[in-house]
Amino acid sequence: MTTDAKKLLKLAVFFIFSLFIILYTFFRTKDLVFGVKIREVNIVNGTQMQNGVLTVRGKAEKASGLYLNGREIPIDEKGNFQDALALLSGYNKVVIQAEDKFGHTDQKIYELTF
Repeated sequence: MTTDAKKLLKLAVFFIFSLFIILYTFFRTKDLVFGVKIREVNIVNGTQMQNGVLTVRGKAEKASGLYLNGREIPIDEKGNFQDALALLSGYNKVVIQAEDKFGHTDQKIYELTF
């Protein structure tokens, strides 16, 4: 094997190893980079409700705290949440806010009429 081929092989191995380290670091820190997300909420914005009690369900990925209209609600280890909310007659605003352990927040606001 020539010295040029050995140098090229060493360079390729170093490049692949470096790429592996970078990808591993990215996947281990993606929660820090991308933060918390609220998804799959069962409320449609602008809905006219016929029932005075609304069951709010959804998923808050990577959340350590979840608040429904300022009141903390429980979440399971997979990020699923469910809670009941009493609606007032007329216009109602539903605010869901999630935060993660790094201080990132996500907020969803829904406006409903009862």
